[in-house]
Amino acid sequence: MQTMWQDLRYALRMLGKNLGFTATTVFTLALGIGATTAIFSVVYGVLLRPLPYDRPEQLVRLWEQNSAGGRMRFADPNFADVRAQSRSLVGAVQYYAATENVVIGTEPFRAMVAHVSQDFLPVMHVQPLVGRSFAPEEQRFNAEQASMVSYAFWKQTFGGARDLSSLRFKIGNQPTSVVGVLPPGFRFPEDSDIWVPREITEREPSRSAHNWNVFARLRDGVTTNQARTELSGIAERLKQQYGEDTSMVAVAVSPLRQAMTADVRSALWILLAASACLLLIACANVVNLMLTQAAAREKELSIRAALGAQRSRLIRQFVTESFLLSFLGGLAGILLAYWGVNALLALAPRNLPRLDGVYINIPVLVFSLATVLLISLWLGIFTAMRAVSAKETVPRIEPTRGGTGSVSKHRAGRLIAASQMAVALVLLIGAGLLGKSLLRVLSVHAGFRTEGIMTMEFGLPDAPDKSQRVAFLDKLFAQLRQIPGVQAVGGTSDLPLSQSFVSDGSFLPMNPAQISPTTMEMIRKSTTGDVDKDPALLAELSKWFDDLFRDKSLLGEADFVIASEGYFKALGIPLLQGRMFDERDTIDAPHVALISESLAKEKWPNENPVGRAVEFGNMDGDLRLFTIVGVVGDVRERSLESVPAPTLYASYRQRPRALWNVTVVLRTFGKPESAIAPARAVLHDLNPEIPPRFRTFSEVYSASLEARRFSLTLVSAFSVTALLLALAGIYGVISYSVAQRTREIGVRMALGATTREVLAMILRQGAITGAIGIVAGTLGALALTRGLQSQLFEVSPTDPVTFLCVALLLLLISLLACWIPGRRAARVDPMVALRYE
Repeated sequence: MQTMWQDLRYALRMLGKNLGFTATTVFTLALGIGATTAIFSVVYGVLLRPLPYDRPEQLVRLWEQNSAGGRMRFADPNFADVRAQSRSLVGAVQYYAATENVVIGTEPFRAMVAHVSQDFLPVMHVQPLVGRSFAPEEQRFNAEQASMVSYAFWKQTFGGARDLSSLRFKIGNQPTSVVGVLPPGFRFPEDSDIWVPREITEREPSRSAHNWNVFARLRDGVTTNQARTELSGIAERLKQQYGEDTSMVAVAVSPLRQAMTADVRSALWILLAASACLLLIACANVVNLMLTQAAAREKELSIRAALGAQRSRLIRQFVTESFLLSFLGGLAGILLAYWGVNALLALAPRNLPRLDGVYINIPVLVFSLATVLLISLWLGIFTAMRAVSAKETVPRIEPTRGGTGSVSKHRAGRLIAASQMAVALVLLIGAGLLGKSLLRVLSVHAGFRTEGIMTMEFGLPDAPDKSQRVAFLDKLFAQLRQIPGVQAVGGTSDLPLSQSFVSDGSFLPMNPAQISPTTMEMIRKSTTGDVDKDPALLAELSKWFDDLFRDKSLLGEADFVIASEGYFKALGIPLLQGRMFDERDTIDAPHVALISESLAKEKWPNENPVGRAVEFGNMDGDLRLFTIVGVVGDVRERSLESVPAPTLYASYRQRPRALWNVTVVLRTFGKPESAIAPARAVLHDLNPEIPPRFRTFSEVYSASLEARRFSLTLVSAFSVTALLLALAGIYGVISYSVAQRTREIGVRMALGATTREVLAMILRQGAITGAIGIVAGTLGALALTRGLQSQLFEVSPTDPVTFLCVALLLLLISLLACWIPGRRAARVDPMVALRYE
């Protein structure tokens, strides 16, 4: 202990005597440690942090899996059979969460409402903090709606009232009572504030209606693989039993934590790797600084060796100094990380899951401490082994000044600088590939216009007579068109790029002559609701429908979107064939549809699809045939990166049953924000209980690129910082080499070397160092950038243009970094250099 304290005191004195070296080293380490700690805090909070539930490792997400390996939500009958037959699950739960209209008193607002099936709380191992869970009579079809609410919602909205029997509000226009309050922090799924029983809505008897998410809890001792094997066996038996009625051939099982973060996992690991590269470059810079400092201490080391200091003691001294430097750098890095986490949260995409757990916590601090310890050991041992090599411990009280120095030390410095260049090149190539991908995405024609458009999103309240929705929207569109400056008004169930769930399913081209009069009568009764009162008729109609869709070779797949005629005009979606919707297309008129260009080419290649009939009743339960009356241009609904999906558009006047959430688009002559106040007033006058959400379409478009922009911003920031550190490293190595070779340069110039030849010699040395780094970095990038494949769009991970441009840029900048010490060397006065000794 006495020796350790002696080493610490001596190390503090040495660092205090060299404040410039100490400050530079601490700042460099703080930069690397701070960036890595900040990114790790996001990775830990989103990907690694255990779910805040009891035994979270037992919670899994389930999907139906088809023969092609695709994952689908569960159909009601398949879920019931899997849950009943499984022995590896304690319980399984259907759920679905969406933003819905909520009215408390006279105040309307939007809240996340989760529909959950029985056993939700037992499977989650959660008990209400106040009140109770759902009673059996509340978990049946058409029961009065009861709810449980989150702790925060209870406190903020109801003031923490303990008497729940008096708490009532409306979801849509459905009166809802509060029966329980869940514990603080519990918001699963989707940060929900309200939970209602799934059983109050009707079960869909079709095994091809994939409507529900499912999660489950494994029994003690059961692994994910064992559960997957058992559940897939159940799926195989169901496939054998029901044949073409179900497309489920297996069940996909994934830990719930992984399922929640699957979309962002690769991007976050890439960012952590990028920050680790920055940390490596920072450490390499510090090694060069410490080697330079050690070279300046040759006299001290020689005296200590002459006085009997053992090699191990000298190494321990360097390790102690590096620990102090790393410790100070780590403290400063943690302070930078606190700021960095706030910056990351501000930049992070709004759909990034589990952001509430991103902060500097104990696991993050442990990671930072482990990083500091590893860095200090590596820096200390490496520097000490270079500075206190066997031949350098030979007593030499007066080392030569201005000589060539140790060749091995100069070689080590150049090797470290080349390594920095290599890592920086990998980061720059990664940033270049991401940047090129973003440019490619921005150049994609989405199929619609975004400028000058305001969107108004809201939920329609339920109504026994769905024609009331049509009348409401007719009035709304008519009054919105009267707003000064509004050029076009339309509405849709699914706004492109809004990242909402787009309904899709199977449709069947039909010949109306093939439908018998009896079946037509059943279809008519299904539209009036009479079929729901007749179980036998409902069973017969369901059998006809299942038989109709049994031959999969005849089916087509398409998105199902509800829209108005003004929607296409407002967004500039062109009509390619036929006609648009118009006022003739009422709910009692023959039902018509528009289809996208991609659907026309896929299902009716080299034919005119106008006039064809299709059955798409599995989307909304309305079995009346669609007649195609027009073809419109393709639209990239889900994202700019995804190819336009085949889409069938139905008129809101004819298919209001599937219309729950509506987005109105208003195209204006001036700034779209000017339409917000009058549009809000129009909606409030028609229904004061509907809360709208306003955004410009430019904001929607920008939000769809948030994840890509987030990755590019951080990788670019790391790359620029790494480049600056690498250039500082190569500049330091060349400067130190020039200082050590002052006498040699003087001799060369005294013997006739010109200024240009000396400058060329120094630049050649830097160019060789840079070239080695570029070659090594290129090889590393070829191997590592393949991990970026999922983040790239129409760009190869080995794009030669990006590789070449980055390599040339790095070579030019490295030569520039060598030019300054080269100019200084070329100006050496030979007489001064020779007298330097």
